[in-house]
Amino acid sequence: MMKMKNKILNYLLPNLQGMVWSMALMLLPLSATAQGIAFEPEGTTLEQASVKAKAENKLIFLDCFTTWCGPCKMMSNQVFPQEIVGTYMNPRFVSIKIDMESAYGAPLAKKLQIQAYPTFVIFNADAKEIGRFLGGSKAEEFLQKVQDKSRDDGSSELQARWDNGDRDPQFLMSYLNTLTATYKANDANNVAEALLEDKETTFAADSTLRMVFFRNITNPFAKSFIYTAKHPENLMAATGEMPVKMKVQNVLNNYQRQVITENADGSVTLDQEKFDKFQALLKDLAVPNADHYRLSTLITLAEKKKDYNAYLGYIREYLSNSNLDADDMQLARWVKPFTPETDNKYKQQMKAILQQRIALIKAGKRQAQSSVGNMRLSRPTDELLEMLVGVLDGKMPGQ
Repeated sequence: MMKMKNKILNYLLPNLQGMVWSMALMLLPLSATAQGIAFEPEGTTLEQASVKAKAENKLIFLDCFTTWCGPCKMMSNQVFPQEIVGTYMNPRFVSIKIDMESAYGAPLAKKLQIQAYPTFVIFNADAKEIGRFLGGSKAEEFLQKVQDKSRDDGSSELQARWDNGDRDPQFLMSYLNTLTATYKANDANNVAEALLEDKETTFAADSTLRMVFFRNITNPFAKSFIYTAKHPENLMAATGEMPVKMKVQNVLNNYQRQVITENADGSVTLDQEKFDKFQALLKDLAVPNADHYRLSTLITLAEKKKDYNAYLGYIREYLSNSNLDADDMQLARWVKPFTPETDNKYKQQMKAILQQRIALIKAGKRQAQSSVGNMRLSRPTDELLEMLVGVLDGKMPGQ
């Protein structure tokens, strides 16, 4: 009987919590607003929001969005305009929306360590972060998360202990869990490195430290990462080969993006010192496809600069490198920067690259892809490439 009661309670409690929250919202004063969230005018900065929040004794709510993010649009169109949301938010918050790819937003995203969208951040009036959460949700769930994350979780005190040199392992694990929950990957990496300090050769035998490594190490120059990349067999014995290979690959892939800086004035630059240091690391680790990271970085840099001549040159260099192999889907992704406004001579050069791959498939020298990972494609990739050839010629798909 007791087990049955527990099962019933486990089922009812989450639903009761939502019912109680909904009832509480219904009891809020209706005079607060008759609209949704009253966001500050477009272009309002965090610094300006802080001034207003101090004057009005409010917290700050920041919607970190991008123009291409589907869940961001859903929240903006369906959740934020609801009266129940505005009734709760407006008396308590100065609310702002910032495009994290704008001139002001891009540096702020880097500073706040925003890595997924939408991310919602709550600050006190001094613009010190209190909490954050990610993802789209229904109104009631959104408001519950806002309420939960508006309570100071003590992270500022934990950060102060870290800054003052506290390296007690129990404290480090507590701080690391807080950073992980708030998606602060850079800070979490630093704490993870401290936990793994002097344990590079032994952490594979400890399940907790293995979790720290897999979950939080993002710096390819971390001692634990370098040792694992050079001597993967210890960790592979504990977890299997694939997780270790994927971890090494993901860390290297993510770091290569960090050597490119998008500046507030809209310009794009390569951090040459960081780039050279990364190339030296790849050589030291004897990464078999080191040229992939070099050329992928340069291709991305040329794309962001809209330097199509360099862009196509690096793609050709990649395709001619006998140690590398770009699959059909990668070729398709390389077509993305070409728009109707792009000079036709560059589109024709990209078209020739695609046609060369199509010819190899038709001659039986390559096999068209029918799947990507575990996902089966609706049509083989040679048909996709043929369609993209038409697009580069200005034809709509199906014409």
